[in-house]
Amino acid sequence: MYFPTTRVLTVLELLQSRTRISGPELAERLEVDVRTVRRYVTMLQSMGIPVQGGRGRYGAYFLRPGFKLPPLMFTNEEALALTLGLFAARKLGLAEATPSIEGVAAKVERVLPLELRESMQALQNTLEFHYLDTRKTIRAEIISVLSTAAQLERRVHLSYQAFKGDISEREVDPYGLVYRVGYWYMAGYCHLRKELRSFRLDRILDATMRAEHFTRPTNFNCLEYVTKGIPMTPARWYVEVILETTLEEARTMVPPARAVLEQVIDQERQVLFKCYVDELDWLAHSLASLECPFIVRQPDELRDALFRQAERMRALAEHASSPQ
Repeated sequence: MYFPTTRVLTVLELLQSRTRISGPELAERLEVDVRTVRRYVTMLQSMGIPVQGGRGRYGAYFLRPGFKLPPLMFTNEEALALTLGLFAARKLGLAEATPSIEGVAAKVERVLPLELRESMQALQNTLEFHYLDTRKTIRAEIISVLSTAAQLERRVHLSYQAFKGDISEREVDPYGLVYRVGYWYMAGYCHLRKELRSFRLDRILDATMRAEHFTRPTNFNCLEYVTKGIPMTPARWYVEVILETTLEEARTMVPPARAVLEQVIDQERQVLFKCYVDELDWLAHSLASLECPFIVRQPDELRDALFRQAERMRALAEHASSPQ
């Protein structure tokens, strides 16, 4: 639970980190009502902090331009959270971001009291993260342009390279960004294709914000849309397999991001498993782990990958059963 003084300082921290922030958003962050937020702002103003704006029900607050705040102070918990965040950021595949992350860590470490500095160094020296390897690196400026455009509901112009290498120019309304399974994605409405699409950020060669505005669909869930769309993102191989089981059972075995599952018409125990993949050997291993028979429709190369998987398993079984 926050004490009032802690909430007032939290308002100040949020105003330092954001150009503008609305009263309702502050209220949601602090778990109070808008009237209480106005009282906190008044307390800051009484201490000589030049907080401006906030008129009207949805008015935004901001600090007077040019105002210099005193050095930041961190509690033990805040220093821990910041350190963990910096360590995690190193693994997100942002091209040229590592020097910046190290610079921030060095600056924070320099201003910390000795006790907190030693705790931060101990954490850095002893903590290890296990991540799914990031497959591609992304230019930080691409993420900055797209996230800003999504927040402001501004259209963007993209130079986009398809998986086969073809480059297209297109106008897109960006709804949001997602980091999942080692890749960065953007979901939005593509004016070239006239439909909702997801885009891999490592394939975006350039992104420019436009003046045109759009309205994001109400309650649109970027993560859910991207997760469902990942299996059908074009890649080297298009795969169709018939699973000899029910749709309900198939859904318990196959995660949504792995493949699209569709009931075969008039066949209660046949489910169409379809997706795009770059590596068939990986998919063969995944299919072999399913607890149901299956039939490969395409590509023929998947059958070869399954035979290779079977040979590896047979060799391992023979090795395990050989006398020592």
